[in-house]
Amino acid sequence: MFNRICHISLLCCLLFTGSPVHASTQHLDDDLRKRLITAINDSQSFKDKYVAEVWLTDMSQRLRRYVKDEEERITILKVLHEEADRANLPPELVLAVIQIESAFNRFAISSVGARGLMQVMPFWLKEIGKPDENMFDIRVNLRMGCTILRYYLDMEKNDKTRALARYNGSLGKRKYPDKVFKALSTRWYRQ
Repeated sequence: MFNRICHISLLCCLLFTGSPVHASTQHLDDDLRKRLITAINDSQSFKDKYVAEVWLTDMSQRLRRYVKDEEERITILKVLHEEADRANLPPELVLAVIQIESAFNRFAISSVGARGLMQVMPFWLKEIGKPDENMFDIRVNLRMGCTILRYYLDMEKNDKTRALARYNGSLGKRKYPDKVFKALSTRWYRQ
């Protein structure tokens, strides 16, 4: 958690200062900002209804441990599947990230203010010109989180360990990626 706080503090400093480091980081932030704007305005649904329903049934049983309400569970899974597909991410990887980030509490707030299922920092909504959006909204949170994770995977040339560490603000450390990989292999793997 301390590493995440340091990463977020550094990111905020880089975004809002005029230092030389800011100039080199600004390009990356602009790219991510553009992706988030495109993502928040994009809408996509399941491409193969049968496959989606099979997946929803399977994952709903696995998610029951975390989300007792069946309607909320199905809503989370439907939106998650759509947003993972839109961002070209394996939905099971997104499930593993959410398990570690918020334990599927869509109203979770971290000690540094990250919000929702994927623990996205709310300043991003202002950055993309959508300050009135609700980071606790399942679709908004998953769209933003999946877009950010995809951005880090692209940045790291699909190196999941490095991308997950970036997502968590712990680049160079394996603790967070290993937690996600363990959740992925023990709970969310495809049978």
